[in-house]
Amino acid sequence: MTAGRSQQRTFRVRIMAALAGGLAVAAIASQFIGSAPAPRSDLQGQPVLPGFAQVRADAREIRVTLADESYTLFATPGGWRLSGTDGYPIRADRLNELAGGLETLVWDAPRTRDPAKMNAIGLGDPRDGGNGALVEVIGPDGEVEASLLTGRKDEHIYVRRPGEMQAYRVTGTLPPLYSAQAWLDLDIIDLNGDAVAAVRLTDATGASLYLQRTIGSSDRAFVPAPPYQDYQLVNRLVTTGPALALTRLQPVGVRPAGALRTRPVGTHVTQTHDGLEVEVRPYREADGFFVTLRAIEAGEGAHRAAAINERARGWAFQISQIDWMDFAPAIASIAQPPGGEAPDEAAPEEE
Repeated sequence: MTAGRSQQRTFRVRIMAALAGGLAVAAIASQFIGSAPAPRSDLQGQPVLPGFAQVRADAREIRVTLADESYTLFATPGGWRLSGTDGYPIRADRLNELAGGLETLVWDAPRTRDPAKMNAIGLGDPRDGGNGALVEVIGPDGEVEASLLTGRKDEHIYVRRPGEMQAYRVTGTLPPLYSAQAWLDLDIIDLNGDAVAAVRLTDATGASLYLQRTIGSSDRAFVPAPPYQDYQLVNRLVTTGPALALTRLQPVGVRPAGALRTRPVGTHVTQTHDGLEVEVRPYREADGFFVTLRAIEAGEGAHRAAAINERARGWAFQISQIDWMDFAPAIASIAQPPGGEAPDEAAPEEE
Protein backbone atom coordinates (compact mmCIF):
# COMPACT_ATOMS: atom_id res chain seq x y z
CA MET A 1 0.00 0.00 0.00
CA THR A 2 1.45 3.42 -0.97
CA ALA A 3 2.02 6.13 1.62
CA GLY A 4 -0.69 8.34 -0.02
CA ARG A 5 -3.35 5.70 0.22
CA SER A 6 -2.37 4.93 3.79
CA GLN A 7 -2.77 8.59 4.75
CA GLN A 8 -6.22 8.75 3.06
CA ARG A 9 -7.39 5.68 4.90
CA THR A 10 -6.14 7.03 8.23
CA PHE A 11 -7.92 10.31 7.56
CA ARG A 12 -11.24 8.54 6.78
CA VAL A 13 -10.97 6.45 9.94
CA ARG A 14 -10.40 9.57 12.05
CA ILE A 15 -13.44 11.30 10.47
CA MET A 16 -15.69 8.31 11.11
CA ALA A 17 -14.46 8.03 14.70
CA ALA A 18 -15.18 11.71 15.26
CA LEU A 19 -18.71 11.36 13.90
CA ALA A 20 -19.37 8.34 16.05
CA GLY A 21 -18.08 10.18 19.09
CA GLY A 22 -20.33 13.13 18.34
CA LEU A 23 -23.38 10.93 18.06
CA ALA A 24 -22.53 9.25 21.34
CA VAL A 25 -22.15 12.59 23.11
CA ALA A 26 -25.48 13.75 21.65
CA ALA A 27 -27.19 10.58 22.85
CA ILE A 28 -25.77 10.96 26.35
CA ALA A 29 -26.70 14.63 26.47
CA SER A 30 -30.26 13.85 25.44
CA GLN A 31 -30.63 11.62 28.48
CA PHE A 32 -29.93 14.61 30.73
CA ILE A 33 -31.28 17.49 28.74
CA GLY A 34 -34.36 15.82 27.17
CA SER A 35 -36.09 16.83 23.96
CA ALA A 36 -36.90 20.43 23.08
CA PRO A 37 -39.81 21.73 25.16
CA ALA A 38 -43.20 21.99 23.46
CA PRO A 39 -44.36 25.53 22.73
CA ARG A 40 -46.27 27.09 25.60
CA SER A 41 -48.59 30.03 26.06
CA ASP A 42 -49.73 32.16 28.97
CA LEU A 43 -53.25 30.87 28.16
CA GLN A 44 -52.32 27.23 28.69
CA GLY A 45 -54.43 25.69 31.45
CA GLN A 46 -56.92 28.58 31.42
CA PRO A 47 -60.61 28.27 30.41
CA VAL A 48 -61.30 29.08 26.78
CA LEU A 49 -64.46 30.98 27.71
CA PRO A 50 -64.02 32.48 31.20
CA GLY A 51 -67.27 33.15 33.02
CA PHE A 52 -69.27 31.05 30.59
CA ALA A 53 -71.50 29.66 33.35
CA GLN A 54 -73.36 32.97 33.52
CA VAL A 55 -73.39 33.33 29.73
CA ARG A 56 -74.88 29.85 29.52
CA ALA A 57 -77.61 30.70 32.03
CA ASP A 58 -78.63 33.84 30.12
CA ALA A 59 -78.24 32.49 26.58
CA ARG A 60 -81.15 32.90 24.19
CA GLU A 61 -79.59 31.57 20.97
CA ILE A 62 -76.62 29.53 19.80
CA ARG A 63 -75.61 30.14 16.20
CA VAL A 64 -73.45 27.64 14.32
CA THR A 65 -71.97 28.78 11.01
CA LEU A 66 -70.48 26.23 8.59
CA ALA A 67 -69.19 26.69 5.07
CA ASP A 68 -72.20 24.94 3.52
CA GLU A 69 -74.84 25.25 6.26
CA SER A 70 -75.78 27.52 9.13
CA TYR A 71 -78.37 26.99 11.84
CA THR A 72 -79.59 28.46 15.10
CA LEU A 73 -80.69 26.83 18.32
CA PHE A 74 -83.08 29.09 20.23
CA ALA A 75 -84.69 29.04 23.65
CA THR A 76 -88.46 29.00 24.14
CA PRO A 77 -90.60 28.66 27.29
CA GLY A 78 -91.07 25.01 26.30
CA GLY A 79 -87.39 24.26 25.72
CA TRP A 80 -84.78 24.73 23.03
CA ARG A 81 -85.70 24.44 19.35
CA LEU A 82 -83.96 24.34 15.96
CA SER A 83 -84.53 27.09 13.43
CA GLY A 84 -86.28 26.11 10.22
CA THR A 85 -88.32 23.31 11.80
CA ASP A 86 -91.28 25.39 13.02
CA GLY A 87 -90.17 24.84 16.58
CA TYR A 88 -89.50 21.10 16.73
CA PRO A 89 -87.64 20.13 19.96
CA ILE A 90 -83.93 19.40 19.87
CA ARG A 91 -82.06 16.70 21.78
CA ALA A 92 -81.50 17.81 25.37
CA ASP A 93 -78.46 15.54 25.78
CA ARG A 94 -76.70 17.08 22.79
CA LEU A 95 -77.48 20.62 23.98
CA ASN A 96 -76.12 19.83 27.45
CA GLU A 97 -72.99 18.35 25.87
CA LEU A 98 -72.43 21.52 23.87
CA ALA A 99 -73.11 23.95 26.72
CA GLY A 100 -71.10 21.90 29.22
CA GLY A 101 -68.28 21.49 26.71
CA LEU A 102 -68.03 25.22 26.04
CA GLU A 103 -67.95 25.88 29.78
CA THR A 104 -65.13 23.42 30.49
CA LEU A 105 -62.86 23.81 27.44
CA VAL A 106 -59.28 24.59 28.51
CA TRP A 107 -56.45 26.00 26.40
CA ASP A 108 -53.65 23.52 25.72
CA ALA A 109 -50.54 23.97 23.60
CA PRO A 110 -50.47 26.62 20.84
CA ARG A 111 -50.32 25.38 17.28
CA THR A 112 -49.95 27.06 13.91
CA ARG A 113 -50.40 30.73 13.04
CA ASP A 114 -50.18 30.02 9.30
CA PRO A 115 -53.52 30.81 7.57
CA ALA A 116 -52.70 28.23 4.90
CA LYS A 117 -52.59 25.46 7.52
CA MET A 118 -55.87 26.19 9.32
CA ASN A 119 -57.94 23.79 7.21
CA ALA A 120 -55.47 21.00 8.04
CA ILE A 121 -56.66 21.07 11.67
CA GLY A 122 -60.30 21.89 10.91
CA LEU A 123 -60.03 25.60 11.76
CA GLY A 124 -60.63 27.23 8.39
CA ASP A 125 -63.03 30.17 8.77
CA PRO A 126 -66.40 28.95 7.36
CA ARG A 127 -67.29 32.54 6.38
CA ASP A 128 -64.47 32.27 3.85
CA GLY A 129 -65.29 28.69 2.80
CA GLY A 130 -63.11 27.04 5.44
CA ASN A 131 -63.88 23.76 7.18
CA GLY A 132 -64.22 25.02 10.74
CA ALA A 133 -67.35 25.74 12.76
CA LEU A 134 -68.04 29.21 14.15
CA VAL A 135 -70.04 28.99 17.40
CA GLU A 136 -71.66 32.14 18.75
CA VAL A 137 -73.69 32.36 21.94
CA ILE A 138 -76.26 35.17 21.93
CA GLY A 139 -77.47 36.84 25.11
CA PRO A 140 -80.87 38.30 26.00
CA ASP A 141 -80.03 41.63 24.34
CA GLY A 142 -79.18 40.00 21.01
CA GLU A 143 -75.43 40.56 21.44
CA VAL A 144 -72.76 37.91 20.93
CA GLU A 145 -71.62 37.05 24.46
CA ALA A 146 -69.16 34.28 23.55
CA SER A 147 -67.71 32.95 20.30
CA LEU A 148 -65.01 30.67 18.99
CA LEU A 149 -63.88 28.84 15.88
CA THR A 150 -63.51 25.12 16.47
CA GLY A 151 -62.50 22.05 14.50
CA ARG A 152 -61.23 18.52 14.87
CA LYS A 153 -58.33 16.44 13.64
CA ASP A 154 -58.05 12.84 14.73
CA GLU A 155 -58.95 12.74 18.43
CA HIS A 156 -58.03 16.35 19.15
CA ILE A 157 -60.14 19.51 19.29
CA TYR A 158 -58.64 22.79 18.05
CA VAL A 159 -59.85 26.31 18.74
CA ARG A 160 -59.00 29.88 17.81
CA ARG A 161 -60.68 33.16 18.47
CA PRO A 162 -62.59 34.70 15.56
CA GLY A 163 -60.40 37.28 13.86
CA GLU A 164 -57.17 35.83 15.29
CA MET A 165 -54.79 33.46 13.53
CA GLN A 166 -53.23 31.72 16.54
CA ALA A 167 -54.58 28.16 16.75
CA TYR A 168 -54.57 26.10 19.93
CA ARG A 169 -55.22 22.55 20.85
CA VAL A 170 -57.71 22.40 23.72
CA THR A 171 -58.74 19.83 26.29
CA GLY A 172 -62.39 18.97 26.71
CA THR A 173 -65.23 17.65 24.57
CA LEU A 174 -67.76 19.07 22.14
CA PRO A 175 -70.53 17.29 20.19
CA PRO A 176 -70.29 17.10 16.38
CA LEU A 177 -71.56 20.37 14.89
CA TYR A 178 -71.65 19.53 11.20
CA SER A 179 -75.32 18.64 10.73
CA ALA A 180 -78.39 20.60 11.79
CA GLN A 181 -80.57 17.48 11.49
CA ALA A 182 -78.46 15.69 14.10
CA TRP A 183 -79.88 18.07 16.73
CA LEU A 184 -83.48 16.96 16.20
CA ASP A 185 -85.01 14.65 18.79
CA LEU A 186 -86.30 12.12 16.27
CA ASP A 187 -86.17 9.06 18.53
CA ILE A 188 -89.97 8.81 18.50
CA ILE A 189 -90.50 5.18 19.38
CA ASP A 190 -88.39 2.32 20.68
CA LEU A 191 -90.06 -0.93 19.68
CA ASN A 192 -88.38 -4.31 19.61
CA GLY A 193 -89.28 -6.61 16.72
CA ASP A 194 -90.21 -9.43 19.09
CA ALA A 195 -92.98 -7.27 20.57
CA VAL A 196 -94.95 -7.00 17.31
CA ALA A 197 -97.96 -9.31 17.20
CA ALA A 198 -99.83 -8.11 14.13
CA VAL A 199 -100.13 -5.43 11.47
CA ARG A 200 -103.26 -4.16 9.75
CA LEU A 201 -102.72 -2.69 6.28
CA THR A 202 -104.83 -0.66 3.90
CA ASP A 203 -103.27 0.42 0.62
CA ALA A 204 -103.92 3.31 -1.77
CA THR A 205 -106.65 1.37 -3.59
CA GLY A 206 -108.56 0.63 -0.38
CA ALA A 207 -107.55 -3.05 -0.29
CA SER A 208 -106.91 -4.41 3.20
CA LEU A 209 -104.95 -7.20 4.85
CA TYR A 210 -104.38 -8.37 8.43
CA LEU A 211 -101.13 -10.22 9.26
CA GLN A 212 -100.54 -11.96 12.58
CA ARG A 213 -98.07 -14.24 14.36
CA THR A 214 -97.82 -16.00 17.71
CA ILE A 215 -95.53 -15.01 20.58
CA GLY A 216 -91.99 -16.24 20.11
CA SER A 217 -92.29 -17.03 16.42
CA SER A 218 -89.81 -15.80 13.82
CA ASP A 219 -89.92 -12.59 11.78
CA ARG A 220 -91.13 -14.65 8.81
CA ALA A 221 -94.06 -16.18 10.68
CA PHE A 222 -96.59 -13.44 9.86
CA VAL A 223 -99.55 -14.93 7.99
CA PRO A 224 -102.96 -13.66 6.89
CA ALA A 225 -105.38 -13.77 9.79
CA PRO A 226 -109.20 -13.56 9.93
CA PRO A 227 -110.99 -12.41 7.92
CA TYR A 228 -108.13 -12.89 5.45
CA GLN A 229 -107.02 -16.38 6.53
CA ASP A 230 -107.63 -17.82 3.05
CA TYR A 231 -105.36 -15.33 1.31
CA GLN A 232 -102.20 -16.81 -0.20
CA LEU A 233 -98.85 -15.09 0.43
CA VAL A 234 -96.84 -14.17 -2.66
CA ASN A 235 -93.84 -15.62 -0.79
CA ARG A 236 -92.76 -16.14 2.84
CA LEU A 237 -90.34 -13.21 2.85
CA VAL A 238 -92.69 -10.48 1.69
CA THR A 239 -94.47 -9.98 5.04
CA THR A 240 -91.42 -9.11 7.15
CA GLY A 241 -90.83 -5.59 5.83
CA PRO A 242 -94.38 -4.26 6.31
CA ALA A 243 -94.94 -6.19 9.55
CA LEU A 244 -91.84 -4.78 11.26
CA ALA A 245 -91.71 -1.38 9.57
CA LEU A 246 -92.39 0.54 12.79
CA THR A 247 -89.45 -1.12 14.58
CA ARG A 248 -87.09 0.37 11.96
CA LEU A 249 -88.53 3.90 11.95
CA GLN A 250 -85.64 6.33 11.46
CA PRO A 251 -86.85 9.82 10.51
CA VAL A 252 -84.45 12.08 8.64
CA GLY A 253 -86.49 15.26 8.95
CA VAL A 254 -89.69 16.77 10.29
CA ARG A 255 -92.34 19.35 9.46
CA PRO A 256 -95.73 20.35 10.87
CA ALA A 257 -98.41 17.86 9.85
CA GLY A 258 -100.56 20.79 8.80
CA ALA A 259 -98.01 21.63 6.11
CA LEU A 260 -98.65 18.37 4.23
CA ARG A 261 -100.30 18.91 0.85
CA THR A 262 -101.38 15.37 -0.03
CA ARG A 263 -103.76 12.76 1.37
CA PRO A 264 -102.45 9.65 3.14
CA VAL A 265 -101.63 6.67 0.94
CA GLY A 266 -103.48 4.09 3.04
CA THR A 267 -102.88 3.21 6.70
CA HIS A 268 -100.47 0.98 8.59
CA VAL A 269 -101.41 -0.16 12.13
CA THR A 270 -98.93 -2.06 14.31
CA GLN A 271 -100.19 -4.07 17.30
CA THR A 272 -97.97 -5.45 20.05
CA HIS A 273 -98.50 -8.55 22.16
CA ASP A 274 -99.06 -6.39 25.24
CA GLY A 275 -101.69 -4.01 23.95
CA LEU A 276 -99.97 -1.05 22.29
CA GLU A 277 -101.37 0.03 18.92
CA VAL A 278 -99.69 2.59 16.66
CA GLU A 279 -101.33 3.91 13.51
CA VAL A 280 -99.04 5.27 10.81
CA ARG A 281 -100.31 7.22 7.82
CA PRO A 282 -97.88 7.51 4.91
CA TYR A 283 -97.78 10.55 2.62
CA ARG A 284 -96.06 10.99 -0.72
CA GLU A 285 -95.24 14.71 -0.92
CA ALA A 286 -93.66 16.50 -3.86
CA ASP A 287 -90.40 16.88 -1.92
CA GLY A 288 -90.23 13.59 -0.04
CA PHE A 289 -91.92 10.81 1.89
CA PHE A 290 -93.57 11.44 5.27
CA VAL A 291 -95.52 9.60 7.96
CA THR A 292 -97.70 10.68 10.87
CA LEU A 293 -98.15 8.61 14.04
CA ARG A 294 -100.92 8.12 16.57
CA ALA A 295 -100.71 5.63 19.45
CA ILE A 296 -103.44 3.93 21.51
CA GLU A 297 -102.92 1.79 24.60
CA ALA A 298 -105.64 0.06 26.58
CA GLY A 299 -105.84 -0.15 30.34
CA GLU A 300 -104.55 1.92 33.22
CA GLY A 301 -101.00 3.23 33.15
CA ALA A 302 -100.99 3.54 29.37
CA HIS A 303 -97.87 5.69 29.46
CA ARG A 304 -96.21 4.37 26.30
CA ALA A 305 -98.91 5.69 23.98
CA ALA A 306 -98.94 9.01 25.81
CA ALA A 307 -95.16 9.36 25.42
CA ILE A 308 -95.34 8.60 21.70
CA ASN A 309 -98.22 11.01 21.12
CA GLU A 310 -96.49 13.76 23.08
CA ARG A 311 -93.60 13.67 20.61
CA ALA A 312 -95.53 12.85 17.45
CA ARG A 313 -98.75 14.87 17.76
CA GLY A 314 -98.89 17.61 15.13
CA TRP A 315 -95.76 16.54 13.27
CA ALA A 316 -94.99 14.68 10.04
CA PHE A 317 -91.71 12.79 9.92
CA GLN A 318 -89.68 12.46 6.75
CA ILE A 319 -88.31 9.00 5.98
CA SER A 320 -86.48 7.35 3.10
CA GLN A 321 -88.40 6.02 0.13
CA ILE A 322 -87.33 2.46 0.95
CA ASP A 323 -88.73 2.71 4.49
CA TRP A 324 -91.87 4.46 3.24
CA MET A 325 -92.61 1.55 0.89
CA ASP A 326 -92.88 -0.77 3.91
CA PHE A 327 -95.51 1.55 5.39
CA ALA A 328 -97.44 1.81 2.11
CA PRO A 329 -97.19 -1.56 0.31
CA ALA A 330 -99.69 -2.69 -2.29
CA ILE A 331 -101.76 -5.50 -0.77
CA ALA A 332 -101.51 -7.45 -4.05
CA SER A 333 -97.71 -7.51 -3.63
CA ILE A 334 -98.08 -9.39 -0.31
CA ALA A 335 -101.03 -11.76 -0.66
CA GLN A 336 -103.70 -12.79 -3.14
CA PRO A 337 -107.33 -13.60 -2.27
CA PRO A 338 -108.60 -17.14 -2.88
CA GLY A 339 -109.66 -17.86 -6.44
CA GLY A 340 -107.88 -14.80 -7.80
CA GLU A 341 -110.69 -12.48 -6.76
CA ALA A 342 -110.06 -8.77 -6.31
CA PRO A 343 -108.58 -7.97 -2.88
CA ASP A 344 -111.03 -6.94 -0.20
CA GLU A 345 -111.53 -3.18 -0.20
CA ALA A 346 -112.04 -1.29 3.03
CA ALA A 347 -114.38 1.66 3.32
CA PRO A 348 -112.48 4.95 2.97
CA GLU A 349 -111.62 6.49 6.33
CA GLU A 350 -112.73 9.93 7.43
CA GLU A 351 -110.03 12.58 7.44
